[in-house]
Amino acid sequence: MKTTRQNIQRMEWETDPLYRLIRTIKNVMDRYFLDPLIGLLFPTAGDIFSSVMTLPFLAVSLFRIKSIPLTLAIVYNMLTDMLLGIIPLWIGDLLDIFSRSYTKNFRLIVGFVEGDQEIIREVNRKAVLTAVGILLLCVLIYWLAQAVVYLSTELWEWIQGLF
Repeated sequence: MKTTRQNIQRMEWETDPLYRLIRTIKNVMDRYFLDPLIGLLFPTAGDIFSSVMTLPFLAVSLFRIKSIPLTLAIVYNMLTDMLLGIIPLWIGDLLDIFSRSYTKNFRLIVGFVEGDQEIIREVNRKAVLTAVGILLLCVLIYWLAQAVVYLSTELWEWIQGLF
């Protein structure tokens, strides 16, 4: 059961503009599927926009909660979302529907704010593994981006050769 102090802290948190911003971003990007829709309509720009929308989550984790492991978890979720988003032929956008990285990040932040020991322990326990995962995701994103550029160039040259 929550104590009165936790209830007051929760009420203060819910009136915070940054908290309301990340809750709105989570709802718009995941619940209303704006994240995959933007990626579908604007393939590269959509993934960049999607990544920028994670900045408020990072601000909360770094400057309000002040947790490096939480920040690593949010970056990991963002990079996973980016990796899925750049998979070509609408496959990545379809996978993006099920990824819901903003909901995951929001759940982690709320868990830290409410003092959910299970979430805090899990994030802290996986911090080193998450850092390694971030490095791996960066390499995979770079490799996949290079492959997409190469295949797009080859396809464009093949189409030009037809005419």
